[in-house]
Amino acid sequence: MALQCGIVGLPNVGKSTLFSALTNIQNVAANYEFATIDPNIGIVNVPDARLQILAEIVNPQKIVPTTIEFVDIAGLVRGASKGEGRGNGFLTNIREVDATVHVVRCFDDPNVVRSIGAVNPVSDKEIIEIELQIKDLDSIDKKLLKVERAAKSGDAKMKEELNVLLEYKNALNQGKNASSVNASEEDKKAVADLFLLTMKPMMYVANVDEKYLHEDNHYVKALREAVAQEGAQVLRICAALEAQIAEITDKDEKTMFLQEYGLQEAGLDQLIRAGYSLLDLITYFTAGVTEVRAWTIKKGWKAPQAAGVIHSDFERGFIKAEVIKIPDYTKYKTESACREAGKLAIEGKEYIVIDGDVMHFRFNV
Repeated sequence: MALQCGIVGLPNVGKSTLFSALTNIQNVAANYEFATIDPNIGIVNVPDARLQILAEIVNPQKIVPTTIEFVDIAGLVRGASKGEGRGNGFLTNIREVDATVHVVRCFDDPNVVRSIGAVNPVSDKEIIEIELQIKDLDSIDKKLLKVERAAKSGDAKMKEELNVLLEYKNALNQGKNASSVNASEEDKKAVADLFLLTMKPMMYVANVDEKYLHEDNHYVKALREAVAQEGAQVLRICAALEAQIAEITDKDEKTMFLQEYGLQEAGLDQLIRAGYSLLDLITYFTAGVTEVRAWTIKKGWKAPQAAGVIHSDFERGFIKAEVIKIPDYTKYKTESACREAGKLAIEGKEYIVIDGDVMHFRFNV
């Protein structure tokens, strides 16, 4: 599943540094605005300890993790919706991703250019938010012109759509995101074709300096308070340190480096998992001597849909799924032992896959 998290933010907040660390792609991380112009796309492995647990039991020829795509989108500026900076091109890039990770500067450094006054994460958040809301309003207004004409002609369906569009417009005019509108799934279809920017799931990365790796500084506290009503996650990360960690290839050396800073794992691992969750994704596994593999699906998918990720024939000819939970696999060590212990469940077409399921599909085409 090629779902993408777009990394957004004002210029020089650490987006490209974070992206380079995420992907080990050495993009430009320069100290001037618009160092990043075209969006860079990186595919990264999702860290998952369960893969290694299964591999130690099965001893496969290879281990295949699941992945997630991150897109480094160039820095927005105030007035982007009106064409300022790289303007509409950047907003179009955001429209194409499935969720957004907003990097916010939460550190002081006189050597890092900042053209809009003192460091203020709440103001920075609002600048980005307003630009996205203005762009969404523009999209809704354009559609309203067409829908209003149809509604006036007596089209009942268009009248309903008109009311939905006006509800979204009203929210945006009040400075609220489109995601704040309490609309039914049916009503959401009225704006689905607009790919509204403020409808996308969003999380925030508070980029701090090394001093505040383990506690919130006053900038992070202010940011958390500002996003509290949204229910959005705020992840505290030092992008500069993560760039150093990403360069260490030796596993033992990396562990020692992390311990030196009192870290259990790299912040990037937390970010990758958080992005995966933000996209409403879960993982199931297949385990055999050829390979142990993690597969990405949307939360709530049923067994045939999950099987289809492996091959369309699996979904089309689905018969049943054999499901083992990892704790049972760990305890009984083999598929046959799990079966004998009654820990292998036979599930049909209505089974909703649970994160961490180890699955084997039966199909016939």
